[in-house]
Amino acid sequence: MFFEDHPHRRLNQLTGEWVLVSPHRTKRPWQGQQEPPDRATLPSYDEHCYLCPGNGRAGGAVNPQYTDTFVFTNDFAALLPEEPEAGLAPQADGLLVAEAETGTCRVLCYSPRHDLTLARLGADQAARVVDVWCDEFAHLGWREDIGYVQIFENRGAAMGCSNPHPHGQIWATRSVPMYPAAEDRRQAEHLRDKGKCLLCAYLETELARGERIIFENDSFAALVPFWALWPFEAMILPKAHLANILEMTPAQRRDLADAMVRLNVRYDNLFRTSFPYSMGIHQAPTDGGEHPHWHFHLHYYPPLLRSKSVKKFMVGYEMMAMPQRDLTAESAAARLREQSEVHYMDAPGSGEGA
Repeated sequence: MFFEDHPHRRLNQLTGEWVLVSPHRTKRPWQGQQEPPDRATLPSYDEHCYLCPGNGRAGGAVNPQYTDTFVFTNDFAALLPEEPEAGLAPQADGLLVAEAETGTCRVLCYSPRHDLTLARLGADQAARVVDVWCDEFAHLGWREDIGYVQIFENRGAAMGCSNPHPHGQIWATRSVPMYPAAEDRRQAEHLRDKGKCLLCAYLETELARGERIIFENDSFAALVPFWALWPFEAMILPKAHLANILEMTPAQRRDLADAMVRLNVRYDNLFRTSFPYSMGIHQAPTDGGEHPHWHFHLHYYPPLLRSKSVKKFMVGYEMMAMPQRDLTAESAAARLREQSEVHYMDAPGSGEGA
């Protein structure tokens, strides 16, 4: 019971960073507030939403009357495809270092329905989202000016999402961003030193122990990582060694969609609210190199702690020293395991339907 009773720190094998775990603090008398389920509903179409079919966007663009998924280049992209003609002036002292970064930003609408989330999208439509991810990854990854493709979703106002319409983003950059680059180094070092894929070995351990596994299907396992930072952080890992999403078979694509929907439903059921999170896929760079050490995976970073209105913030010691959490990964996994896979809005007696 060491992990449940004593302060300790855990190593994140993917980044080399540590997290302080203080499980004894969860024995404090106040454990959180009880809140009624969030049953707020949105219209299936919003005439003011710039992502709904047929509506106008910034700069005069008009969305088609799409009936499935829809992808477009972000009207307010954080990246531009061309370098400035003048370039960046080097600094003589080597202390003020900057370099140009080029790329593109894409937006993927998961559905024409304004009122759905991935939790209520259904496996069939979620599978279409996975297929479009693969198409975009292939298209962008083949470009000589693109070294990494980051697929992600910010869900909910708590994560800075400005529009509730179900959508995600794809940012493709010339260089490999900082966090995937750290994971690249750690995975390469493990394969070199141990002769085995880091995440293959890690998943084998987690499946054997079972205490942090949330659920699994034929192709994927959903778990709370041993080194989880956010209270209900999760990962979805393929059981096969796959460097990127293009290596999935049609059955594995379907299983990934199934895993995402099931995890999202459990998230929503935990506090009976539309659960906010940032989700991202980490996979091998598209820089033309060999990456046998890479094992692609999905990260989910949700901020909710004790209820739909009590969030975790990185403050004080966490900003100045190292991240810290009270709820252990094992306890978080148990909480998620016990959740129903029937969405609370669709459960008998809820009075709501998709």
